[in-house]
Amino acid sequence: MISVGCTKEMEYKTIDGFAQGTTFHIAYSPDIPDSLESFVNEILNRIDTSLSVYNDSSIISKLNRGESVEMDSLFINVFNRSKEIYEISNGAFDISGAPLFDAWGFGFKNKIHVTQRDIDSILTFVGMDKVKIENGVLVKRDKRLSLNANAIAQGYSSDVIAGEFDKLGIKNYLIEVGGEIYCKGVNSKGKNWTIGIDKPIDGNMIKGENLQDILSLTGKGLATSGNYRKFYEEGGEKYSHTIDPKTGYTVKHSLLSATVIADDAMTADALATFFMVVGLDKTKEFLGKNTGIDAYLVYADGEKFKVYKTKGVNIIK
Repeated sequence: MISVGCTKEMEYKTIDGFAQGTTFHIAYSPDIPDSLESFVNEILNRIDTSLSVYNDSSIISKLNRGESVEMDSLFINVFNRSKEIYEISNGAFDISGAPLFDAWGFGFKNKIHVTQRDIDSILTFVGMDKVKIENGVLVKRDKRLSLNANAIAQGYSSDVIAGEFDKLGIKNYLIEVGGEIYCKGVNSKGKNWTIGIDKPIDGNMIKGENLQDILSLTGKGLATSGNYRKFYEEGGEKYSHTIDPKTGYTVKHSLLSATVIADDAMTADALATFFMVVGLDKTKEFLGKNTGIDAYLVYADGEKFKVYKTKGVNIIK
């Protein structure tokens, strides 16, 4: 997923780099004379120090090890919103599912031969109903419970940077961290920002190289989740990186990618993961009841790709 709406008409400034094990790209109108590169990197470093499980000294890593540490507002905001979406999704979105990712080989440990007994054991300490913040302390029902905010932190990062840009008086910007976007105003052509949706085919590893569609967007957050880049095959069977935290198993259904548009990128990020867990029918059911959320869904119908989209998704023809 890429922005394809930035040209030289208004000489927008850009910032590119690496953060949270992925890349980020920012384009913005030059409403202030100063360079914002160090400012953005400082924000991303603060988020990394709070929420990155790849950083051994981060707040989340220390809490996972059971250490006593003061939680900052970044961690608390993500934790609270994660718990809300855990409840909204009936447990399908769950940042405490990290041990399941490890078991299936998508986390920090080598894949084990997964048995039902293994899954049953892990599920005894998975669930956001087993952890809470009480009097400024993270309280776990089981000390083995661990958190991984990767399915929501990149969207939140885009939101945090957007909030800081608003304070600086920057009127037009697109902020993308790991493919999760928040944009506002117009692009350098004076039009809404344009976002490319990657075609969810195996081998489509380069973002923006093979597009399914191009969307027009402003004043919203957008995130995409899919199974076509992260998977492995074993014994002739394909295992996706999307794991249902309620069953403990990788999902198998027709939904290939879910692009979600919401008022903020953090919500879009989490809901995209939720949709990929529950599949097409339950996602359509959720969208029918929550008209403030828009989505562009690509699913398999036999050998063909088909698209389901809500009315608020604006396609550029």
